[in-house]
Amino acid sequence: MSADRLRVLPALCLALAALLVAIASPAAATALIPGAPAAAPAEATPPPAPIGTDSDAASDAAIAARLERIYAELDELSGVRVRASGGVVTLAGEVAERADLVRAEQIAGRVEGVVAVRNDVEASVDVGERVSPFLQKLTGLLRSAVESGPLIVLSLLIVVACVALGWWAASFGRFWRRLTPNPFVGDLLAQAVRAMSVIVGVVLALNLLGATALMGTVLGGAGLIGIAVGFALRDTLENYISSIMLSLRQPFRANDHVVIDGQEGKVVRLTSRATVLMTLDGNHLRIPNLIVFKAVILNYTRNPERRLEFELGVDAEDDPEAAIAVGVAALTGLDFILSDPAPTGVIVTVGDSNIVLRFMAWIDQTGTDFLKARSAGIRAAKIAVETAGFTLPEPIYRLRFDQLPDLEGAAAAPPRKPRRASPRTAPEPALSVRPDAHIERTIAAERRATQEEDLLSPARPVE
Repeated sequence: MSADRLRVLPALCLALAALLVAIASPAAATALIPGAPAAAPAEATPPPAPIGTDSDAASDAAIAARLERIYAELDELSGVRVRASGGVVTLAGEVAERADLVRAEQIAGRVEGVVAVRNDVEASVDVGERVSPFLQKLTGLLRSAVESGPLIVLSLLIVVACVALGWWAASFGRFWRRLTPNPFVGDLLAQAVRAMSVIVGVVLALNLLGATALMGTVLGGAGLIGIAVGFALRDTLENYISSIMLSLRQPFRANDHVVIDGQEGKVVRLTSRATVLMTLDGNHLRIPNLIVFKAVILNYTRNPERRLEFELGVDAEDDPEAAIAVGVAALTGLDFILSDPAPTGVIVTVGDSNIVLRFMAWIDQTGTDFLKARSAGIRAAKIAVETAGFTLPEPIYRLRFDQLPDLEGAAAAPPRKPRRASPRTAPEPALSVRPDAHIERTIAAERRATQEEDLLSPARPVE
């Protein structure tokens, strides 16, 4: 099971619990059907007033007679027998439900002159007696439903009419897309219209039925469901909102050369879930829009002019300023190097055996490939520096001998002079620096062949 499904399970459990709470509400059973028999209200704990008797209140016989008359009027307590002695009332018999035991005792305690109540009433376990009250309630509910049938049908028609109106209004896709910045937001607004039509229809139907209590229960359950879904799908919702923000901001265009969160490539499309890149190796790379929205985006295509730089080393005894002048002149002579801003060079470090020089130049990426131009620039500067007689230093290694071998009689080797590069008359022709359009052609072909959504719109300004 995937992680997304595991995150959804708690939300579904909480949603089911909310629905069960709504159904189990005392008002839910009768709110949908006007006139349905309501649940019996709970007896108040503090007695509002003492219950009088027809004769002397202190008489046990009067107390027993009064309670028997009261129980006889209540069908669910008609089987309760009463005996009073010295102000102590003893209740016996059987009732259908356990809640009637408490009710009978509460009524007896409210009679004036009763000192204590001994409740010996038992709940019946007979199937017929247990089912009979349920069938009576069900019969009354069905009878009320039949009597309220026209009102229920009218409420259902209102719901259907509101839903149909909302679906009809949302079907005008062109209107919503013109009303919003891009098609993605337009489709989202159309879905919102559909959802609102359902909510309005249900609210109107419940108001017509007078089910205000049920409406509060449903709204409370909906709030609980919304909180549960929000927690369970937090990452998904954040990614979806990031897609909306990116579609509005438009930080790049298709075929732009970008670096997003350290991933380099050219933009293929922006979907409602991810930004699709094609790497310079020709591979597809999908980055979740939540990462794209929070990441630092480097766009090489936005400004076609780009600076290239590289380093060369010359011998420590050479003149670095003269070497810089030679290298800069070689870069200036290249056709693809821009004259404004002009190429330049600086001294980076001075070591024991070499001096490191850094050369910088600008190119126009619309007609020049960056990597090819940098490679050609390095080649031209190297050849020019060597041709001018400057030495590119070789690595120097220092060796330590703890014991010297016997060198008596061996002829001493003459000292070796530093190697000087042979001057060249002219550099060899450089390779072409025209950009390779293979990736662009691949992206264009894929965009034409694939019907997948694209939130990048040329009509929207780039941020």
